[in-house]
Amino acid sequence: DALPKDLITYISGAVEILFGAGLFFRRLRLMASMVVLILMIGFLPLHLWDVFRDEPAMGSRSLAYIRLLLQFVLIGWAWLVYKGTCDAAANSA
Repeated sequence: DALPKDLITYISGAVEILFGAGLFFRRLRLMASMVVLILMIGFLPLHLWDVFRDEPAMGSRSLAYIRLLLQFVLIGWAWLVYKGTCDAAANSA
């Protein structure tokens, strides 16, 4: 492996936290919501794959299903924030 699995996990988590925090700032909201949306869509196949593993990374299949459902909620939320930011920018122009 080129990069250790734990390092990738920590880096992706830091990016999620950084851009998630960016959603609270009006000037960063459009970019942050797009990055969060892309990350959540990008992680979706991994979470889906985890549901069908013999031993899910979450520890149990039930938790893996909950994480998968939460992923869809986060995708929808990021999309709503992005769309709302775009609409607000268009209305103020």
